Amino acid sequence: MTNDGESAPEPVPRDAAWFEALFAAHTDAVHRFLLRRGAASDAEDLCADVLTTAWRRRDDLPEGHELAWLYRTAGYVLANHRRKHRPVPVAEVPDDPDRDSAPDPADLALADSELTQVLTALSPKDRHVLLLHAWEGLDGVALGHALGISRGGAAAALSRARARLREVWEERVGA
Repeated sequence: MTNDGESAPEPVPRDAAWFEALFAAHTDAVHRFLLRRGAASDAEDLCADVLTTAWRRRDDLPEGHELAWLYRTAGYVLANHRRKHRPVPVAEVPDDPDRDSAPDPADLALADSELTQVLTALSPKDRHVLLLHAWEGLDGVALGHALGISRGGAAAALSRARARLREVWEERVGA
């Protein structure tokens, strides 16, 4: 019951239809996340691992923050993949299959050698926070969910990462 005496809406059952909707809504985003951080040849398999985990742990996905949870899980899946001692060239970016469309800004950023040098100089945590925000569009609660911390903690981590990015940029590029 809600405060005004009405019944709370029934939760959406986490069944096959729910998972199909989750899959349709977020597979491309998770795949792009993995492409930007891992080997192109393994991104499809890693994406499948993330979605398999989502199905197994479907009751753990926070309502309204499913994509942030998937990004966090993708980070874990990629870390486990890297621990298997397989080469994972981070600089490898796939060709754009649709050559008539505008290039992805993230791909253009990777091609910028100055930006690549500055990002490489940051700690992995700072880089992760900045890329979740800039490339994946997460902030606030969603960024907190993806990082496994509170909204305030995520805002503080983003602020610190931005400050360190500015410092490194000024040192290396001389803004």
